[in-house]
Amino acid sequence: MLGIDVEVVKRTDTQPGFVPVKERWIVEQVYGTLMLHRRLAREYESRPEPSVSRTLWASMAGMVRRLTGTSTPTWRNA
Repeated sequence: MLGIDVEVVKRTDTQPGFVPVKERWIVEQVYGTLMLHRRLAREYESRPEPSVSRTLWASMAGMVRRLTGTSTPTWRNA
């Protein structure tokens, strides 16, 4: 539907203990950043289209913020 290929990365059984996987941290960082947007933290919509568009807007906002080096004031530092 979205044209995304997902590769499941499993841990190796030969190495004991916790070993962070690079690809997993990238995915978790993206999800964590998207959860900063209020409407994406919960599933409020009944159809998937509004959620997809809000996810795209949030991703574009993050990309613009990284490209321009600017930040928007929040209630914490306003």
